[in-house]
Amino acid sequence: MIAYAIEVALATQLFDKIIVSTEDEEIAAVANQWGAETPFLRPKELADDYTMTNDVIKHAIEYFLAQGDKVEYVCCIYATTPFLQSEYLQQGYRKLTENDCSYAFSVTTFPFPVQRAVRMLPNGRIDAVWPENMFKRSQDLEELYHDAGQFYWGTAEAFLQEHVLFSEKSVPVILPRYLVQDIDTPEDWDRAGFMYQAMQLQEQNNAL
Repeated sequence: MIAYAIEVALATQLFDKIIVSTEDEEIAAVANQWGAETPFLRPKELADDYTMTNDVIKHAIEYFLAQGDKVEYVCCIYATTPFLQSEYLQQGYRKLTENDCSYAFSVTTFPFPVQRAVRMLPNGRIDAVWPENMFKRSQDLEELYHDAGQFYWGTAEAFLQEHVLFSEKSVPVILPRYLVQDIDTPEDWDRAGFMYQAMQLQEQNNAL
């Protein structure tokens, strides 16, 4: 999957440098093989399960600033993005550079109104989170979005100063839901596989 993300980034022709931040030499070798650079290995203290994404981005920016490079715009692309598309990366860059904003990142709609969510109770029963919404029509509830977890464009200053991501200083790049699948569990991996097969089949049919 990291090879796919690198290929898509290269295809946009937007980047002066495509960097993979990792503490693992094997991953670094794969990244180099597919055209990315690994000018440093990430410090161990930034490579555990609790490391924040922005800390990793700041480390990379500060590395290049220390080398005397000028860093104006940065895009963080997650490695587990099997549906990343170059057109949306390009759209994110345009939105960032054409608007007075700190970030531009991928979002998508929830497939079901979150206002009608239910929670599990300690006794094994369920309860409505917002009971007042349970009998409202879906079309009468506001459509809401969530972070698609693919990419985050931002100014170097925004990352370094830790501007708040989810704020009015950000603009959305709206993705269709069929291009969004977070991969955290074996079930997520299986679902992504089915989605990818469906996309490949659609592309084949379009080519006929």
